[in-house]
Order: sequence, then structure tokens, then C-alpha cells
Amino acid sequence: MRQVRQILSVVVILCVASTLGCDFLSTKAESGGNDSQGGQGAGAGGSAEKGKEAPELAQQVEAGDLPPVEERLPEKPLVVEPVDEIGQYGGTWNSAILNTADVVWLWRTVSYEPLVRWDPEWTEPIPNVAESIEVAGGGREYTFELRKGMKWSDGKPFTADDIVFAYEDVLLNEDLTPDVPTTFLGGDTPAEIEKLDDYTVKFTFPGEPHGLFLEQLAYNGQITAWPRHYLEQFHEKYNPDVEQLAEEEGAADWIELFTLKAGLAGYVDPVHFQNEDLPTLAAWETTQPLGERGRVVVERNPYYWKVDPDGSQLPYIDSAVFDVIPENEAILQRTLEGSIDMHIRHINTFINKPVLAQNRDSGGYGFFDAQAANMNTMVIALNLTHEDPVKREIFNNKDFRIGLSYALDRQEMIDVVFQEQGEPYQAAPRPTSPFYDEELAKQYTEYSVKKANAALDRAGYTERNEDGIRLGPDGEPISFTIEFATEFVPTWPDALELVQEYWQEVGVDVQLKPEDRVIFYERKEANQPDATVWTGDGGGKDVTIEARWYFPFSDESNFALPWAEWYYSRGESGMEPPEAAKRQMELYDELHATLDEDERARIMGEILNIAQEEFYVIGTSLPPESYGIVKNNFHNVPEMYDAALYPQPGPTNPEQYFITGE
Repeated sequence: MRQVRQILSVVVILCVASTLGCDFLSTKAESGGNDSQGGQGAGAGGSAEKGKEAPELAQQVEAGDLPPVEERLPEKPLVVEPVDEIGQYGGTWNSAILNTADVVWLWRTVSYEPLVRWDPEWTEPIPNVAESIEVAGGGREYTFELRKGMKWSDGKPFTADDIVFAYEDVLLNEDLTPDVPTTFLGGDTPAEIEKLDDYTVKFTFPGEPHGLFLEQLAYNGQITAWPRHYLEQFHEKYNPDVEQLAEEEGAADWIELFTLKAGLAGYVDPVHFQNEDLPTLAAWETTQPLGERGRVVVERNPYYWKVDPDGSQLPYIDSAVFDVIPENEAILQRTLEGSIDMHIRHINTFINKPVLAQNRDSGGYGFFDAQAANMNTMVIALNLTHEDPVKREIFNNKDFRIGLSYALDRQEMIDVVFQEQGEPYQAAPRPTSPFYDEELAKQYTEYSVKKANAALDRAGYTERNEDGIRLGPDGEPISFTIEFATEFVPTWPDALELVQEYWQEVGVDVQLKPEDRVIFYERKEANQPDATVWTGDGGGKDVTIEARWYFPFSDESNFALPWAEWYYSRGESGMEPPEAAKRQMELYDELHATLDEDERARIMGEILNIAQEEFYVIGTSLPPESYGIVKNNFHNVPEMYDAALYPQPGPTNPEQYFITGE
């Protein structure tokens, strides 16, 4: 019996040997005093006397180095209700990122400040940088009133000019942003922006209405990331000597200079944490940039514009330190040692949960629950737009995909590789999603070699060679390679070895190709892989804004990237898709232009019905609910969602987290 099949036995031994009995997947405390929030710890309860600002800021005011807090806050600061209790100032949040490319964790934890943000319950976008929002014209007009007196981290005013600059001079500038982000498109037409006064801007969509504008703004916060007063010196429109400045800075031209100072438009860019001179609206500002001495350090922004119910300026925590660590296992070890204060990324797998549970007393941490939006442990995507016409014909044969699906013994995969967590599942919304459809989720998930062979025979591949491998339309053995990113999901190699066995049994030869994530992305973006695997994003409340697995929706729809390119380029590039996919694209355009939530849900239901009929990709199992870890002296961390578009923990207001007993 192969090594992979020994995993379950090891888990059972763990269960017997540990003091946890067989409850090693529980998030309940192992001993008294710790709850899901990590307990109170020494000096908890926010009992320490606190004023209207952090003590070190008060000292700077006293020394004349900083204006009084009343002058640093806007006229109407945003009041943040604490999760459990009023906090206290002080402490350092210790965390980690996986290599220097993992900037999304930095953004989610200490820099999530979009114009509107998701509420903690992920029910609706709510005002954030904007004080209020008015929607008119059935989704054609969005008016945002900003906070009077709000300031950047360098003390300069934040006004409507910053939003206009970010939109007109960055997002609509073809040199800096060749393609306008879809967030700002109504149909095919970019929004128009108008400054109504110093603190009011209006976006108007002259083409189609934009029913998802607020939802997309709640994830894409970059419209608030470009301070005009700092960046205009690097822009040709405002600085006639910018090319000379570019030469002095070692840049090829002003475009490269601007990008070096502000990052790429529309993305969470490493530059946001590399240029410590770039002002921010976030609760903490960069003081040790990414790329220096293996860690990123951020410290309290003295001009942060949020307060607690007592009127005390946030954040409570003084600083955050993110060590740059090359491997997930090393982050796990740091956590077990008690060196990570709060984390819901990299380590929160069902494989790691037993060892995390065993060490929570010695590590001084507890668990918090997170409702998963990921709907599949491993989605297998055959490349329906393969450049090889023979493979393209085979992969587009629906009966071929059905046969491969029936051939998977998903329950064995769950028992042996996924630690008995989950259930057989296709790429479909989770049972907790408002878009759940049992037929879509369960079709072709029965393990049946007989049905698999029958479907593959219906596909027309009845002839086999001497090794039992089916012959394709060219008379050659059907053989292809599945590519996957290493160090992303540790269970994939073992799971794919089982897939390889299952498909060999029904006459299909499969090879496995692990590769670095950067190379994986380069190859898939060039449409080179035969097949890929990835996680099942878009299975919770985010189905309408993350539809990558339900139709050729984006550059993450790995089963047909050229079809998706045809869609978002409006036919100017890519590959024209079949009629069913075109119909889904038409429906999604209707959804995009619809403000009414019920009507959007009806349209999305139609898109999912077509996805069920087309059966684009092959799912494996439904992942269990997620979790995170939090130190016992780290407070106000609630239950949350685990979803890329949420994006955790940002909507839970990390500025109100606080630390005691340090």
C-alpha cells in the first residue's frame, strides 16, 4: 500500500496518543480559561486608563511635534464599535507573510481602507472612507460624500481632488493603466467622475448602469491609494520636468517612475509597502519597507480617522511586524511556538488543525471560527481552449469529462488525503450559499468505474492500445499533464496521485507536473497547460462577483482563459466561445447592470443552470469550515468569513484589535 494511504492511520494514532482524545479538530479550549477569543489574559478588559489618543502621540503633542488630536481627526470621525470591549493602547502584532509576493496579507490586515467596505457580517457594503453614499438613476449615478478634515498619514488633507486624480490621471491614463478596471465600467463604457465640491464626488455611468459598483469597490480599495499631493510630482501632467526626475531616479521614463512610487493601478502592489514615503489612509504606515532585512514593519498612523465609542483615536495596537518566511511549514512552526498573534492564512488547513490543537496551551493561543466561501478542495480544469486541436477536441467532449468525473473515488480521497473532512462535491456554491443547488453540486460525483467507462465509450474513445490506454481521434493514446502550484495546498500532490490511478484504470494516461506558483501563472496565462488544479473560489455569498468556475468570467477561469479574454475584451482578442458560454456572458452583463438584488439572483440562477448543463470543470470535495488562530492576550477578534473577496480579516476592523499582558 502506497505511502499516501497511511495518512489516515497516522491521524488515528495521533488521536489515541494525545490528551485531546478524538476531538483534535475541535476549536474548543483544551483547558479552562481560553475561549475562541483566546480568553482575557493578564490585565485584560481594557481597564488601563486611556485618553483620546495613544500615549506616545500625546507625548509628541506635548513636545510640539504633532498637532492636537482634535486637529488630526476629521469633523466626523468614523466610530468603530469594538467586537467585545473597549480596548487599550499598546503592543505589537506579530505576523508573517509567505515570501515577498504575499502582499495581499499585508493589505487585508493593516491596509484595507476602500471607499466603501464590507460590513463584518458580509451582508452589504457600508461607508468607510466615504461618509455617505447616494445611488440614483437605477445604478447610473453614485455620489460619495467624503469626511471633512480627513488627512493622509503625512498630515495633508484628503479631499475630492485625490479621488479625481486617482480616477482620471491614473485609472483612465492609458500609459499607466492600459485597461480600465472592470469595477469602473458600466457595460463597455468607463464611468465619468465629477467633483461637486471639495468633499463630494459623483461617478456617472453613461453606458449601462452598474449594479455591482459598491460590491466591487468594497473589495478593490485602490481608488483611495493615490495621494495627489505626493504623486503629482511623478506625473507628466503636473510636472514638466518629470523626465529629468525619472533619469535622476534611475527610471526609464515617467511611467516607470510613477509605477515605482505608486505601484500598478488596480492591484494590491508590493510598492504600497516598499515606498515608505507614500502617504496612506490606513491605520498603520510603513516604517520598515518590504524587502529590507526580511520583515515589514508598520506603525500607528497619527492621522488615522477612526475612533472608538469613547472618542479615543484608533488603532489600539502600536505596530505590526510581518516576517518574510519562505515556507508554510515555517509559519506553522512560528505559530506552534506562540510567535504569531493572529492568523487566518497559510496554516489554517484541516491537516494542520490537529497539531495546532495539541499545542495551543503551550503556544498560548486559541481558535476562532471562519465560515468558508471556498467551495472545492481541488478543481480540475481541462484546457477547453488548448492550442493542440486534438486535445481541444477531447477536452471539449462533455462525455469525456463526465467519464473522468465518475472515475474519481472521492470518498477515498476524502478519507485518505483530506482527513475525513468534507464530502464529494462539484464546482458549485456551498450549501450555506443562497445560490446552493444540490443537482449542480452532486452531479457525476458517484464513484462508478462502470459509468465512467460507459461515458468514455459514448465519447467515442473505445479503442485501446496494449497498455489499456484509450486512443484519441488521431489514433494516439490519450495522455495529458496536470500542472499545479507547489507550496499552495499541501494535499494536492497526494490527491493527484490518486487521480492518476483512477484515470489510468479507465484508460486515460495522466502525468503530474508540480511547479513554482510564478511559473504556473506564467504558463496558464500563455494558455500552455493541458490541465490545471486550483481551489474552488466563489462558493459563498460572493457567487455573483466571483464566477470564475461557472462560466468564462475572468483570467482565473482556468478551463478557458481565451474565451474569458474574448469576453472582457469584447471580441477584440482571445477565442470566440461556444453559444452556451456566450449566453452566460450576455446574462452576466444583464446582472452587472441590475441594481435589484432579487433580479440579480434570478439571473445568476440562469447562469448556474447553464454551468450545470455544460459541466466545464471537475470538482472533488467540499472543504470543511475554516478557522484561524489568535493569542490569548490578543482581543476583539470575532468569527469571520474566509473568502478572497471578503477579504478577511479586513472587514472585522483590525484597528479595534488590542493586546494585553505584554
